[in-house]
Amino acid sequence: MTDVEFARKHGDQELQIKVPALSGSFTYDDTAYHLPISFALTGIAVHDKPGAQEVYAKTGNNPIVASECLLAAQTASAGKEPEPFTGFISDTVIRKLGYSLVDGSILGLALILGKPANADSAAAICRELQEKYMLTFLAGDVIPVLLNSGVKLGLDYRLIPLGSKSVYGIHFVDIIARVAMMFGGVTPGDMHRLLHYAAERAKAIVIVFPGLSDEEIAFVDGMRVLGFPILTPGGYEGGTWITAGAEDIVRRGMEEKGIRVNVTAIPIPMGCSPAFEGKSIRKEEMYVEFGGGRSTAFELLRMRDASEITDGEVTVIGMEVDTMVQGSANPLGIIIDVAGKTMKKDYEPVLERRIHNFVNYGEGSWHVAQRDLIWVRLSKEAVAKGVKIEHIGKLLASKFRMDFPQLLEAVSVTLITDPQKILEAKKEAERVYEERDARIKGMKDNEVNTYYSCTLCQTFAPNHVCVITPERMGLCGALSWLDGRIAFEISPSGANQPVEKGAVLNLQNGEYEGVNRFVKKASHGEIERISLYSVMEYPMTCCGCFEAIALMLPEVNGIMVVNREFTGITPSGMTFSTLAGTIGGGAQTPGFAGIAKNFVLSDRFLQGEGGIERLVWMPSQLKEELKSRLEKILSDKGKAGFFEKIADENTATTIEDLTVFLERVEHPALAMKPLM
Repeated sequence: MTDVEFARKHGDQELQIKVPALSGSFTYDDTAYHLPISFALTGIAVHDKPGAQEVYAKTGNNPIVASECLLAAQTASAGKEPEPFTGFISDTVIRKLGYSLVDGSILGLALILGKPANADSAAAICRELQEKYMLTFLAGDVIPVLLNSGVKLGLDYRLIPLGSKSVYGIHFVDIIARVAMMFGGVTPGDMHRLLHYAAERAKAIVIVFPGLSDEEIAFVDGMRVLGFPILTPGGYEGGTWITAGAEDIVRRGMEEKGIRVNVTAIPIPMGCSPAFEGKSIRKEEMYVEFGGGRSTAFELLRMRDASEITDGEVTVIGMEVDTMVQGSANPLGIIIDVAGKTMKKDYEPVLERRIHNFVNYGEGSWHVAQRDLIWVRLSKEAVAKGVKIEHIGKLLASKFRMDFPQLLEAVSVTLITDPQKILEAKKEAERVYEERDARIKGMKDNEVNTYYSCTLCQTFAPNHVCVITPERMGLCGALSWLDGRIAFEISPSGANQPVEKGAVLNLQNGEYEGVNRFVKKASHGEIERISLYSVMEYPMTCCGCFEAIALMLPEVNGIMVVNREFTGITPSGMTFSTLAGTIGGGAQTPGFAGIAKNFVLSDRFLQGEGGIERLVWMPSQLKEELKSRLEKILSDKGKAGFFEKIADENTATTIEDLTVFLERVEHPALAMKPLM
């Protein structure tokens, strides 16, 4: 390609931009969308110079397309940038973020470019974006400025450093393009639908500090066509960008895109935001820990009469953190007592699971697992700032009241660190766990007349409808039937609605008249029939944040399951990303179904195709994750030994290898009724 030239108006100035020639072949790893912006706009899969020339011409010499092609070529020749830069964000990461993009813990996206004159001001803007539930991307000179000021960057902190130059901001745009194709049902090449989706559904803003070159200004200005407001604290006056003071720029940008959030500060000496939820506290960063196999620890949320609770009260029984030995493991019991006129005992386990989220919202606190398997850490940095165990209690009490104002009228928290007193309290917690398990253990789909919908993902996939049953949880793996029922009772007009089963149309496939009626209405008439237990006939639609994909392999008369963490080539000849790119966005694709990983353990798994004996291949990581539970289920069904007949990437990487393996182990799928 000869030197690329394009013109772009910025205010009254016309910019003539020349960029170097492209050469060689270029692409990105772990994506089904090639160069995503070019692919979304034109439907052309760009991997080399001729493809870049074609999309550049077809899009009217678009500066964003030019930037994407040039950066891809440079990345291909120079390789990935070193840490802390992330470069291109993979499809897998975007799908992991999918549920956060629809459940309200990420309200919008922001891109920051340029070189701030005041590091403290830039850090304050980033902190405000974190606290206001924004996922923020950084490119160019702003990154070293923040790092030198001690700001922690990375996906875990929702401050993502894309690259050392401002042009790496193109990855912010390619994420929007992929979200549109993954979740929004935007067909590659449908330019008008993409632009409408970006303007109406992508809650994205751009903040620009001084220091951009003319070429970079043209690239940024090109984002206005996507409906992104471009804001600056100064340095670019005279154009169409919005000028706002640093203390007001975040609020102004969010108002421009209609992003509304009410954030109430919690009076504890550390930040509190979903932005910190994904962080980890490594052993060398830890001041003290609780549980994790090194000490006794548990958590319990229980309903009490309002007369028994003093709202907001936090009690610590035992040592405080300032009397604990640095690096030590100590006992911790977390007991949360709640009261409210509409609170029910059935809500306890659902609310209790929020302890995990809320503790992780603390900038210096970390939590994994649940019940009596919890593991909690406080960082050295947090303790140095004055964080105590008491503050974990204040965080929990505040968040439960903030997030469930219609349900909870009083919340108190007791934290036990006394080695003797925690043992008696743990016995009480174990008794409650057993009672809860007995109430829901073994619940079957045929024992209830009402299922529940989930349309949270319609934020991005307007026609997708998830139907959740006792034996099939949501595709994202985050919502059970009980969660759906309780969510409806808490918020009757919310995303989880009751779905009456109605008359049976196909018992084997799980097709019901009432379910079809609901899905047709909720999908805006796009989907008329779904089967809850079949991959082949009218499978449920997919949004994009499913944990795994089940798909037919007609050559071996079986079905394989691949989880999104697996990055290799499957026997289908495709990666997870490629497969996922064909079925998302609210599509119904016979032969393919998005599922939660735990659905593999359900009696209803593949029922329409004859059951678990159709399963012929899974990645070894997923097999290991499910092994102990799946082997027990198989043994109880009289199918002991079947687990070893399921192939993985170590025994079969191609369909030919898989055929040989299945014949050798005499897999039952080979003798079953043909799938097609």
